[in-house]
Amino acid sequence: MSCAAPACWTPSTWTWPPTPPASPTRRPPAGSSNGPWSPSIPARSGRTTCTAPSAPRCAPTTTTPRTAGHPPTGNEAAKRALAALGRQWQDAGAPVPARPLLVACLRQGLSLARDHHLDDLAWLTDAAFAYTDDSVWEPLAPPTPPATPGAGQQPEQDTPADALAELLDAIARRQHEHRARTAERLTTVLATGLLSGRLTGLALYYRAKAHKDLGRSADALDGMRQVAEKDGRLAPRARRGMANLARIRGDFPAALAAVPGLGWRGRHYRVLGDVHWPQADFDNAITAFEHARAEAEQHNAAGERAIAQTRLALATAFADPERADNELALARQLLEPLDQRATTLLAQVAGLVRDAGTNRDVPDRATLLRTHIDVAGLAWLTPLLETALAFHHAVQTDHDGLTAAIDRLREATANGDYTYLLHIAAAMGGLPQPTSPAIQWLDDAHTVRTRWHTLVTARRHHLNGPTAG
Repeated sequence: MSCAAPACWTPSTWTWPPTPPASPTRRPPAGSSNGPWSPSIPARSGRTTCTAPSAPRCAPTTTTPRTAGHPPTGNEAAKRALAALGRQWQDAGAPVPARPLLVACLRQGLSLARDHHLDDLAWLTDAAFAYTDDSVWEPLAPPTPPATPGAGQQPEQDTPADALAELLDAIARRQHEHRARTAERLTTVLATGLLSGRLTGLALYYRAKAHKDLGRSADALDGMRQVAEKDGRLAPRARRGMANLARIRGDFPAALAAVPGLGWRGRHYRVLGDVHWPQADFDNAITAFEHARAEAEQHNAAGERAIAQTRLALATAFADPERADNELALARQLLEPLDQRATTLLAQVAGLVRDAGTNRDVPDRATLLRTHIDVAGLAWLTPLLETALAFHHAVQTDHDGLTAAIDRLREATANGDYTYLLHIAAAMGGLPQPTSPAIQWLDDAHTVRTRWHTLVTARRHHLNGPTAG
């Protein structure tokens, strides 16, 4: 049986990527195969054809070169194959799910462009941006070509395709590498000068995100500004990064003022929820995160839906631990098929907040989680982890535990980031407000402190009954 899809030239060194894990919001059409799908590209004589899911197997093709007696050179064939892959991705219809098709075409397009030293990346640049639009992070880097015998060490990045492959691998692999390694790799690829202007912006943006995760806020802000000033495709995301950095430094009015200009691409509802919950304004925070989740569902963005759901779980873990059980269960379900280390660790922090005041091994779980956070290089999670512990000890009226948690929190925020969490921890325990730095809350400081202290009292009542103090 011959293939329904056009024939495909498949060199023996290629491997076909596995189908990415199915998202709860993105399923293959009814009747389609669950097996891996590979794009089809023009054939060379005697090669095999690729298959769409509906075709059970491929048959050898009898296609002959375009001009008899004058077969195309390797570069000419590679260019035609690369262009055909691009057309297949750009012109895809309903029979093939969009995300698996994107990943398959991008992976094999990178292989073609790199192995044949093609300088014109054509559609690959647009595909790279589409790949990063949602936080799914399927394995993407094409196989490393074997070294030429006797040629010694092959240069790692000597063509634009090499640079693009390294850029995308660094972005995806940050889920498994220390963020300092991510920043180093992106700095190296930027230094090659092989990236186009648009791809340079992509590298700058993800390096700025790595700097933010590492607690290097000044470097992060500089990178986000560079990307925002270009006013390109990544500008809304860069403006979101700048709003988040304002919040991280305790300037909540500035972060809130940025929200109306962010839109969906800037994840406006998620930013809004992150502004509201530190005020202990959980009604507005929960509403914002629910809108963020719904908007992600409307855009069929599985990665963003998982991120919004995890933040919703965190907010409910503070305000309503019983509801948080369901929200955390859904967050774990949405995260399971994805590759989101930071969000997975955030869900574990939310679990500690939900269990604050109980005998569910909160301190021991926090110790293990602290190690995972350090290994990942996600310094931004450490202050939140210590705040969860402060909440736990405040509910239990454990003054020594609370003091130790605040001491660790003070050390974690010594660079000036997330110092508002130090104020929150002090309010939880009814301790004096830190004298510096001043936090620009949305309401007056006394109102915010009262809300957080009331939250501790409410948790005690929830756990111990109305007689708890």
